[in-house]
Amino acid sequence: MSDNLDALPARYRLILCDLWGCVHDGFRLLPGADQRLRRWREEERRLLFVTNAPRSAATTRRQLDGLGLDRELYDGIVSAGEVGIAALKGRPVGFCGTAEDRVDLTAAGLELTDAGYAEIACAGLEWHETVADYAERLAEWRSSDVLLHCLNPDRVVIHGGRRVVCAGALADAYEAISGRTVWHGKPYPSTYDHALSLAGNPPKETVVAVGDGLKTDVLGAARYGLDCVYVSDGIHAGEPYPDDLTPGWRPIMTVEGL
Repeated sequence: MSDNLDALPARYRLILCDLWGCVHDGFRLLPGADQRLRRWREEERRLLFVTNAPRSAATTRRQLDGLGLDRELYDGIVSAGEVGIAALKGRPVGFCGTAEDRVDLTAAGLELTDAGYAEIACAGLEWHETVADYAERLAEWRSSDVLLHCLNPDRVVIHGGRRVVCAGALADAYEAISGRTVWHGKPYPSTYDHALSLAGNPPKETVVAVGDGLKTDVLGAARYGLDCVYVSDGIHAGEPYPDDLTPGWRPIMTVEGL
């Protein structure tokens, strides 16, 4: 098969497309992204954005509005934040993330507390922070056997050309000291279950995932039994495809961008 999205077979009627690194970089739409989405719409394909953003779908939609993306170009949004919010509603939980994350999770119905919690919603780090800055807090959570819910499995993201550490890296560090962790988002099957449910549960052979994260987008698609288009000029730009990532399975095509 040609490594050209213009040649994407017509049998793929539903596209599960990643956002960060494929459609935008946190500051602006990536070159050609909106034209590609419009082309898919003209081909009468359905499009769901499936993102590891720790925010609600409503907030993610407003962010896309701010970047100038036409809502007519996509059918819906599935975020790791949405999956995590659904799992944590109904009880008080701790919080780790930015002030904006706190406002969003609270608005979405989570009861956040700063003391006496057995679980914590981890949406991420402040933009300038590193995992090392959390060593003391991780140790405190571990000593109290706090269950950490990771609302963004991404380890790093390219934010305006700069690599920024995400919640997934913090969850890795917590697991490294035997902390209990629940992951929400890609590559975990609950996210794909939710996406396909929103789309009316179409046959998997009519669905293709598109993304730039090897251990999230690509691995998630492979494990779930979906075909995948790998966007190579995103977070792993310049890196070869790891042969041991998906033995016996490869993306149907590799493209530099949309």
